[in-house]
Amino acid sequence: MVSESAQAARVQAVLDIPLHRFLGVRLLDPGNPAAGISFPVGEAAQNQAAVLHGGVVTALLDVASYLALLPHLDDGEHAVTHDLSVSLLRPVSADEQVAVVGSVLRRGRAVAFLRAEASVNGRAVAAAQVTKSVVPMPGSRNEDR
Repeated sequence: MVSESAQAARVQAVLDIPLHRFLGVRLLDPGNPAAGISFPVGEAAQNQAAVLHGGVVTALLDVASYLALLPHLDDGEHAVTHDLSVSLLRPVSADEQVAVVGSVLRRGRAVAFLRAEASVNGRAVAAAQVTKSVVPMPGSRNEDR
């Protein structure tokens, strides 16, 4: 399991990604980052029809799946996405608040299978199946394996 300090640093690194800051991404529960994220469908998250841009929700489904997996990683491990399948279920109007929650379906030695769902007021708007490769953390002792 990832240490508390390493997990806090990784979560902060995710939140500090410029795109995530620009979109207004917040943790649903700051005490439990694996609980998911939320973001407003502000101007930065809209397409030309003034509804949620599919690429934005796709990226944030991936982020929520990573946060769900984080407690299942060791300090020397990182996870990278190698497969992502998204279903956009319904449009989301401007100024709605979207919650995105990930869950770990199965964590193997080198691969993790996850699911993530985006919802507005409890109603699903998008879902993803995510496969992540578990790899050595850059600079860790495991990197030479």
